[in-house]
Amino acid sequence: MSNTIGTLFRLTSFGESHGKGIGGIIDGCPPNIEIDEAFIQTELNRRRPGQSSITSPRDESDTVDFLSGIFEGKTTGAPIAFAVWNKNQQSKDYDHLKDIYRPSHADFTYQTKYGIRDHRGGGRTSARETIARVVAGAVAKLVLQQQGVLITGFTSQVGHIALPKSYQECDFNEIEKNAIRCPDPTTAEKMIEYIKEIRAEGNTIGGIITCVIKGVPAGWGEPVFNKLHASLGNAMLSINACKGFEYGSGFNVLEKGSELNDEFYTENGQVKTRTNNSGGIQGGISNGQDIYFRVAFKPVATVLRQQNTIDKELNETTMTAHGRHDPCVLPRAVPIVEAMAAITLLDMYLLNKTNK
Repeated sequence: MSNTIGTLFRLTSFGESHGKGIGGIIDGCPPNIEIDEAFIQTELNRRRPGQSSITSPRDESDTVDFLSGIFEGKTTGAPIAFAVWNKNQQSKDYDHLKDIYRPSHADFTYQTKYGIRDHRGGGRTSARETIARVVAGAVAKLVLQQQGVLITGFTSQVGHIALPKSYQECDFNEIEKNAIRCPDPTTAEKMIEYIKEIRAEGNTIGGIITCVIKGVPAGWGEPVFNKLHASLGNAMLSINACKGFEYGSGFNVLEKGSELNDEFYTENGQVKTRTNNSGGIQGGISNGQDIYFRVAFKPVATVLRQQNTIDKELNETTMTAHGRHDPCVLPRAVPIVEAMAAITLLDMYLLNKTNK
């Protein structure tokens, strides 16, 4: 199984949803980085279940336990091992799914590939695995902050309800003030009410997360097959329930080239562009402008309604899921998107240093 991401800054994650815990090993982190455990825990708290009425009620503190690689509050350059212990598993909620393949889940594909699967909460396929990503992403953020890089994610669309303004018009201070993590309070209220309606129906809903990265200088990214946008896309598409990635103007490329081209100019000796349809990346390398992209997430596959499926003997049957599930992944996915962006960018920063 492919459980490692990164070239120089690498994360290997381990653990299952209903096992003893989730954890990871970070290798390649520079030494002498001050580890702000309170900040890392805050990042985990943004991802944890039970934080609002529109997330899973599973009650986990998700407290990180660092096991190695940190001495007197600083990284040593050695591998950083950590774990977050599971405390509130209710595995019996999944007993009825032991011999059934849930629609749009990885039950069938994992069973086919490995000949065995952990049916408790999806095992390794559970979004609980993303705990390790958030911890590693928080460490990466601490390093990137020293380079002046700031990563901000937010919910920009839930179902048909979309943020009616560009990110440049948003007040990012509003993001953490509402449960859906949308920078516009009025839109956030509409999104939250819509999710509650969907949940009452026993259903789920998908949407889009936008991520904006400021402070990346020109020159990060590796051509030809490790382009910055390709690496970001790979990182985002590895997140559970992610179905799409676009950066810059994305699929809105139906204009003429003269209208989409980003014209250069200089200001106080610095190269800038009058527009940013490229999303801060040209030729797979950062150009010094804001990097921005959108990530689409499908509705949670577990719906509290009867569905048609098959069992492991390939008999057609029906199933009705129950248990503790998110009606919408977006609020808890925001810190995961940020974390994966941070892991990717720190790796690119280290590669850029090595190539000079």
